[in-house]
Amino acid sequence: MLPRVALRAVARPSPRALAPTSRHILFATSQSIRGYAAAKRPPPPVSRTTKQAAPPSRVANPTATGSVRQTSPGTSFPKDKTWKPQDGIKLGGPAAAASAQYPIGGVRPKEANTQNPLDGDAKAFEPVAQRTNADEVAPNSSREAAQEAQAAAENSEAPSQPAQPLPDLRQGIPSTFDFEFGSGKKVGETEAGQKDDKFDVASWSVEEQSQKREKGEREYERADYETSVDRRRAYMANVLYASIFGLAVAGTLYLARPFDAATEEVPNGLEEEDITGWTPGKLYARARARMGHQVGYYTEPTFPKLLPDVPETQRPPFTLVMSLEDLLVFSTWDRTNGYRMAKRPGVDYFIRYLSQYYELVLFTSAPMMNVDPIMKKLDPYHFVMWNLGREATKYEKGEYVKDLSYLNRPLDKTIIIDTHAPHVKNQPENAIILPKWRGEAKDPHAKDLVALIPFLEYVATMGINDVRDVLKSFEGTEIPAEFARREAIAREKFLASYEAEKSSRPRRSLGSLGSALGIKPSPAMGGGMVLADGQSVAEGLAKGKMLSDQIREQGQKQYEHLEKQIRENGAQWLKEEEEAQKAAMEAQMKDMKKGAFSWFGGAQKD
Repeated sequence: MLPRVALRAVARPSPRALAPTSRHILFATSQSIRGYAAAKRPPPPVSRTTKQAAPPSRVANPTATGSVRQTSPGTSFPKDKTWKPQDGIKLGGPAAAASAQYPIGGVRPKEANTQNPLDGDAKAFEPVAQRTNADEVAPNSSREAAQEAQAAAENSEAPSQPAQPLPDLRQGIPSTFDFEFGSGKKVGETEAGQKDDKFDVASWSVEEQSQKREKGEREYERADYETSVDRRRAYMANVLYASIFGLAVAGTLYLARPFDAATEEVPNGLEEEDITGWTPGKLYARARARMGHQVGYYTEPTFPKLLPDVPETQRPPFTLVMSLEDLLVFSTWDRTNGYRMAKRPGVDYFIRYLSQYYELVLFTSAPMMNVDPIMKKLDPYHFVMWNLGREATKYEKGEYVKDLSYLNRPLDKTIIIDTHAPHVKNQPENAIILPKWRGEAKDPHAKDLVALIPFLEYVATMGINDVRDVLKSFEGTEIPAEFARREAIAREKFLASYEAEKSSRPRRSLGSLGSALGIKPSPAMGGGMVLADGQSVAEGLAKGKMLSDQIREQGQKQYEHLEKQIRENGAQWLKEEEEAQKAAMEAQMKDMKKGAFSWFGGAQKD
């Protein structure tokens, strides 16, 4: 192959780029190169079927430094691309001067190739190597052998292999452990047990995958994608689950153990036959009772006895429990006035009048921190003996329940008044449910509370054994209206019997004689009943007054006397109470300081 510098020199340069002398030099140089190429042209190729002569020996051209260069097997053109005197080019003549400056034809390579072969006046550009067949492959050469081997490889047909389905790589790359360590099938496996040393991975995969497709199974199991870390984590998880299960079983058995009456407190609600025994029912009952007792710290009232023990001689025999919200007061809030509290009409009269007959208890679902300032304004003289807040309620299924069994008072002598039935769902037979009061004076239910006074007075003064029986007789009715109707019927009967007895009574009797003599009738004459002010019930009956009417008169007199005492001494009572509270607080602070100083002095001595 000729050097590119020589090829560029063959092309005719532009007349504008070269001087007239340079044209003659370039023509002479090109003629010399063409003669050199013709002399070095290889012989024409012969048929490959005939025996070829040995390939010409490679010519080694000495370089300027004395080293030997390897030439192409098809041509003896020097590889160093430097013209030598022995290359067959005659030096001297007109081109000698140009050759001294530019060794190749006396023209710079860049200027020699400035002629565009596409110009109209230029000849078609044809590489010298193509005209002289300088790139032709020499027969029996290494290049020819390489080309034949490549052609044979391209024309050969690859052995046909069965089509294999692509693996499912959505879960990762499947494991090849079976094929690497001997559990796969092998090529040449026969019934006699002769086996080859190579694994037939393709046949094994196709067979197994076809079987799995027929069964409708996955192509790869989860275990194929597990690593040692995954197996270790799964093992630790199983150990953890087993430990939790074992602890749960042990804890259940511990909670279900029999109760020791000497050392343990038996929870409320557990039957006596369930205290001991190992049957499943008894075990479940004990475990449930113990669990409920533990959870009861958050759901049960603060104390098992919400009211202290008071002898019956020092308290009224009946207990009246009242709610606060929407019964005695009503609270509201707006942007203009903020929180406001309205007192129900007649609530002062209701509390003070019934305090003669009942032990009054306030039981609300609001926190005590909110109840104390309200009651300080509502009942400054403490006619309500006990105040109970949310801490005393029982929490059941999202409701605060007022369980009367924790009051430490007999349920047959206890009545509760509320406006929300779920609050008294544990003892509905002891409850009176009134409509909610919405804080308006013209509310049709505003007087429902005061209207209950005659009924509650009758229950407390007539010596009723069980208030639940009385409340049951008024079930489904409005108690004030029904009680007024029944009282009117009883009064009509009493007056009719009184008139009949009066008409049949003799004009002269012991009673009338005693009266004439100024002797009052004995209490034994009227059954021995005497009211609080000493008035005999017999005298009232003689005047045509029923027993309930006489008791109501006595109650009104007591209420008027109480109101008179409050008007005269109420301010003094409040002042004395405030001074007593202040003195108690100061004494408490002194005790605290004394205890702190004693502790500090003891610490210094130590």
